[in-house]
Amino acid sequence: MNLKELVTGKPGDKQFLLGNEAAVRGVIEAGVSVAATYPGTPSSEIGNVLSGLAKEANIYFEFSTNEKVAMEVAATAAASGLRSFTFMKHVGMNVASDSFMTTAYSGVNGGMVILSADDPSLFSSQNEQDTRNYGRLANVPILEPSNCQEVKDMVKYAFDLSEQFKLPVIVRTTTRVSHMRGVVEFGEVVDNSSEGESHWKKGFFKKNPAQFVPVPAFAKDMHVALVEKMDEINKITNESDFNVESYFSQNKKYGVIASSSAYNYAYDVIRYNNLDIDVLKLGFSYPFPYDKVADFVKDYDEVFIVEEVDPIIEKDTLVAIGKNNLNTVVHGKLDGTFPVYHEFNSDIVANGFNKYLNFIEENTDDYSDNLLNLQEEIPSRAPVLCAGCPHRAMYYGVNKALDELGIPLKDAVFASDIGCYTLGINPPYNAADYLLSMGSSVGDGCGFSIATNQKVISFIGDSTFFHSGISPLINAVHNKNNFILTVLDNRITAMTGGQPNPGIPVDGMGDDAPEISIRKLALACGCNYVRVINPLNLDQVVKTYKEALERDEVCVVIAKAPCTLIKGKTRKPPVNYIDS
Repeated sequence: MNLKELVTGKPGDKQFLLGNEAAVRGVIEAGVSVAATYPGTPSSEIGNVLSGLAKEANIYFEFSTNEKVAMEVAATAAASGLRSFTFMKHVGMNVASDSFMTTAYSGVNGGMVILSADDPSLFSSQNEQDTRNYGRLANVPILEPSNCQEVKDMVKYAFDLSEQFKLPVIVRTTTRVSHMRGVVEFGEVVDNSSEGESHWKKGFFKKNPAQFVPVPAFAKDMHVALVEKMDEINKITNESDFNVESYFSQNKKYGVIASSSAYNYAYDVIRYNNLDIDVLKLGFSYPFPYDKVADFVKDYDEVFIVEEVDPIIEKDTLVAIGKNNLNTVVHGKLDGTFPVYHEFNSDIVANGFNKYLNFIEENTDDYSDNLLNLQEEIPSRAPVLCAGCPHRAMYYGVNKALDELGIPLKDAVFASDIGCYTLGINPPYNAADYLLSMGSSVGDGCGFSIATNQKVISFIGDSTFFHSGISPLINAVHNKNNFILTVLDNRITAMTGGQPNPGIPVDGMGDDAPEISIRKLALACGCNYVRVINPLNLDQVVKTYKEALERDEVCVVIAKAPCTLIKGKTRKPPVNYIDS
């Protein structure tokens, strides 16, 4: 389909959409005026699509420097009476959490929705934390879609809920929900047309310090109000149409409670094997619908809880059983029925059910984890840096400089960061020894330079430097640390799909924007040795690093060369001339 149909599509139209595309349609139907993100898989396609459609949809859209800024842009827009949307991958919630936690107290005037895309099995992440913990920590509502239609519907509904109770609402997706495809029926679009020169509607912020300035005296009352709001919302979750029961059982011995993509696996196993099990799908999972769950489980001897990643629904189900003095036995992660880590599949769910139902015949291959068996037969190919990637040349040059100075690899520490360049961990570069999070390479360089006498070289990308590398660089200079910070400036946010960042002269809507100089930032931070080099010029790389390795201060080397994939897109085709 033409993605413009996400804007022009009429109520009743049906399109075959990616889960992330369905989220965009939900945003458009909800009449959102402001959207902001920092790109991160598995949520990246939302930003890519919104970037191209923002003007037609009357939406202001930006790729913010990091998730905290994106959260603040959305929160202030909602405080000004506009509907706002921010989205990120699960670990982005860590970056945004400081402002997010306070937004739960101060609340909003216009609707505000936060979509956080979890990554069970860590396909593109450094951990598989569960966003549902953040919803409980901040005490804000959580919706969990299991298919593309629900993604669109829940995103749209979340704005209504947010405006009704003046609270931000979380929509938690997973990799499989974000990247699945399904038929989505479009609904009505809320008018968000603008008045005036800008293509997006403008709001108005009404001063109210008692709501928006959480000094202790006000924050105490804010917390009380938050608890009261969530008590009211709890009545809605117990009656919500997103919490759906499906009945297949005759004897009422077994039931299942499931959510998100895990529900799909449970449903498929039950239907495929004609199992005598009823299912309760929790789409509106927090505030936890204790009454709904207790009413469901009371009819069964045993109940399976099928969820990814943490046993959150399982623990709340046990609370519901205890509060109501029920005797239902719960099987889930806590008793070893299902794994406590990674994403599920139909094989995993079937094997969990089979521990109690014994429906899988011995010596059958139906549920022998066929996916894993298939993987064992296929030679593995680890992800590698692309052919022609400037990072390859850079790592080679750094290793050559160390070798020429007689510094063995064991006497050098490579602090890596989040991005394509993390693949420098692979031979023959072996250029990643330590990694924590976005921007951590700079702070790690500070720590290693204090803790050891080894030579420390940190690697960070241009987008990641803007995200969270500047503050630790100031820390490094102020505390007189000694390491080399390498900024791999490939002119794009490459690993998540080629989004712009402040280092290039274009913004999230394709308009011209000021280009922020990494070199000038490094100089402003107090660095004396700042060099901009071409990583494809081996002699220049080796010479620069030999100089920097012999200095006793923070040195910044900016390796500037475009990503080969982006360069390939702009390369002009050859012109052929025919001699007459």
